[in-house]
Amino acid sequence: SIASDTAAGEGVNLATLSIGSLTLTPAFDADTTAYTATTTNATNTVTATAADAEASVTITVNGSEHTSGQAATWETGENTVTIVVTKGTASKNYTVTVTKGE
Repeated sequence: SIASDTAAGEGVNLATLSIGSLTLTPAFDADTTAYTATTTNATNTVTATAADAEASVTITVNGSEHTSGQAATWETGENTVTIVVTKGTASKNYTVTVTKGE
């Protein structure tokens, strides 16, 4: 049914996404899946919350798994943060490219 398809689609959205006090570009929106941010910080806390309480959120930073609220350590240059929201057979990937300056 259309209703369940809609619910499944909304079930894999993020409600919140933040990386410390960094500014995400563009501003966070559940429908936007690619972001960039810049920092000179050594670390920032990566926090992501699914819109659906039954959905699971997996965060990886440069290929290493993280939990929401855990600090990520940045390498100089581009760092890739991937957030995957999964509910049942549906999933959605969000990506943030964090560029750390010298």
